[in-house]
Amino acid sequence: MDTELQQEQYADTASQNQIEAFKGSEPGNLAMLPPASENEEQWQKVGSQISIFLANIPEYIGRFYQEYKSLFISFALLVITVTALRIFLAVLNAINDIPLLSPFLQLIGLGYTIWFTFRYLLKDSTRQELAAEIRLLKKQTLDREESQTLS
Repeated sequence: MDTELQQEQYADTASQNQIEAFKGSEPGNLAMLPPASENEEQWQKVGSQISIFLANIPEYIGRFYQEYKSLFISFALLVITVTALRIFLAVLNAINDIPLLSPFLQLIGLGYTIWFTFRYLLKDSTRQELAAEIRLLKKQTLDREESQTLS
């Protein structure tokens, strides 16, 4: 019963406001709306602030990206590295699951290790040859990097 009384009160006040707003309207005149309340003005201020903020979002994002560009690049490289490593390990796991392929590849690795040891590591002259080849590769690699940074 209380709720019915409250609903009637709300309905009456709304209809009275509408009647007061249109009292000045006659067949030849336009009706005047009541002045905007402070609440509506606050909503307009909030709405304008929100629209200004939304208009400036691209500028904010650009500034944020420029400030943290190296961090974004580092994070992207980390994610790419982890993803590539997981793919590589999945491929290796799939290869290991193939019968007789894993022992065959291990024999190839063992054979190459034995050949490398006899070819480069047993004699002093071949060790010096290997060291010279490594120095040459380092020089070629570093010279390319320096020339690319200078360009």
